[in-house]
Amino acid sequence: MQPARDITRLLDIMSALRAPDTGCPWDIVQTFDSIKPYTIEEAYEVADAIERNDMDDLCEELGDLLLQVVFHARMAEEAGAFDFGHVVEAVTTKMIRRHPHVFARSQADTPDAVKLQWDAIKQAEKAERRDRRRRRGLTDDAAGFLDGIQRHQPALSEALKLQQRAAKVGFDWSEPEPILDKIEEEIGELREALRSGDPAKVTDELGDLVFAMVNIGRHTRTDPEMALRSTNTKFRRRFHHIETELHASGETLEAATLDRMEALWQDAKAIERALDGTR
Repeated sequence: MQPARDITRLLDIMSALRAPDTGCPWDIVQTFDSIKPYTIEEAYEVADAIERNDMDDLCEELGDLLLQVVFHARMAEEAGAFDFGHVVEAVTTKMIRRHPHVFARSQADTPDAVKLQWDAIKQAEKAERRDRRRRRGLTDDAAGFLDGIQRHQPALSEALKLQQRAAKVGFDWSEPEPILDKIEEEIGELREALRSGDPAKVTDELGDLVFAMVNIGRHTRTDPEMALRSTNTKFRRRFHHIETELHASGETLEAATLDRMEALWQDAKAIERALDGTR
């Protein structure tokens, strides 16, 4: 088996890995559920490579993500459900159908018009999908206006999509300022929950606060997931500065006081500000 640029080679490799008698013992026993965490992880690794602007890593991570698609398709083929060709056909059909302004006749000639058209086509597709599910004897568990917003995604992403969907029927703030008032209200309720010492109340109020924070991000066109990932990167960078400076001074993280680490944290912030000023 030799590498190739042809997708067929990757399909052949997966087929060989899953072969019952001659395949890989680990690959053979995998299921959709056991592979699912790896699929999610690979998607995050693609995002990480993009954020780091590392094209070498991006190429590799996209390959890993593609492998996940091929893996799931192979297991589905073995179950007699569908194969990789069906996956490709489904997505190409969807893209052609959702872009009549490119592949057919349409008056959608602005980004806003395209989005409205896209949403209308998606609603029609969902109705067709529900009909297919009913014909197969499958029930629709998530009925209602929020139908289609999956729970199995990062909570921040789910919150954003729930808010976006509700906003389409006017259930939304008219501007960002009132949301800041709501955030302050939620902070007050969180303080009360902390004073009560009730873990369930703390969890509930913390969730309300985070949900409100997602809302302000939506109104300012700031993706909360990406904003938090950026902050995580910043935290890593500044904490590494603390660790490096302590090591240079013959100190350890374990022995350093909070005041000492806070002073180094502020140093890291000052360095970043100085660098930003020279760019």
